Amino acid sequence: MKRRVYNFIEFNPGFIKFIYTLIILNVVSLIIGSYKEIREMNTQYLDAFEVFSVAVFTVEYLLRLWTADLNENYSGGSFRKRLKFMFSTFGLIDLIAILPFYLPLLFPIDLRVVRILRIMRLIRIFKLGRYSKSLKTINSVLRETRSDLGITIFIAFIMLVLASTLMYYVEGDVQPDKFASIGHSFWWAVATLTTVGYGDVYPVTGMGKLLSGIIALIGVGIVALPTGIISSAFIEKIHQDNKSCTCPNCGAHFTPKE
Repeated sequence: MKRRVYNFIEFNPGFIKFIYTLIILNVVSLIIGSYKEIREMNTQYLDAFEVFSVAVFTVEYLLRLWTADLNENYSGGSFRKRLKFMFSTFGLIDLIAILPFYLPLLFPIDLRVVRILRIMRLIRIFKLGRYSKSLKTINSVLRETRSDLGITIFIAFIMLVLASTLMYYVEGDVQPDKFASIGHSFWWAVATLTTVGYGDVYPVTGMGKLLSGIIALIGVGIVALPTGIISSAFIEKIHQDNKSCTCPNCGAHFTPKE
């Protein structure tokens, strides 16, 4: 029985499509519920759909917890495997997806906290990562390039601190309200280095404008670095997936020789 349940929730195409569709409908319901007029007219329907969704996700979570000892990706005994599932990425996502519904029922919570818990329903969209091949590919690419991305992010952080410090000393006396400290200048540095340029904070002195132009030019290259790293790794991953084959006997993936 347990093996059949495990195969059903992990590999059954109908069940996967059902959960996939339910997750998408939950996101749509969250968006629709943000419109006051629609929410007031359809409160009972939205609440009923929420109860139905939580019931399905709860049963799914409990079944996955029950059958976690059959998952070959986890090592150890039954209890250890269940613990690994509970603290795995998707295990935590599954739990957080249903927890906001039960907390107000179990504990007296302030209405403002309840609103925050409702927002956490958006976490359910990350459940798609278990079923979506595209999201799995993106996750794999990010894991493979995390060291390269870490270096570029560190360089960008150094540039932000450097630009904020220089602009504070250049513009601080002229615009003490906008460049009151290095921390205040950090917002300008972010907007300039990413070349967004909101226009709410900008230099007025000649030296400040020159520095702003240099930072903006440097920002074009720095912002492009993570994009290039992810793009090249993503394309390489797609080529590898297209070349790989699956063994009909054991299900293993391999790349045939040219």
